[in-house]
Amino acid sequence: MTARFVACALALGSMLALPGCVVAPPGPVYVDPPVYSVAPTYISPGVGFVWSRHPRYGYGWHHPHRGWHRGWR
Repeated sequence: MTARFVACALALGSMLALPGCVVAPPGPVYVDPPVYSVAPTYISPGVGFVWSRHPRYGYGWHHPHRGWHRGWR
């Protein structure tokens, strides 16, 4: 057997074994960051304050009418 015959046989065999099995790789997968909560480090400053997340400073006490404890805006 010659090298050319072996190469042609391998090419023909792979063409017959895998007819049209072309699969595109999967696209990027976007996963939301995990949701977690941070426990308060000190007691509530008063009635009506709720422990919640500030978009810039992180977690802290928030009152619906008085705003953020310690002057966050």
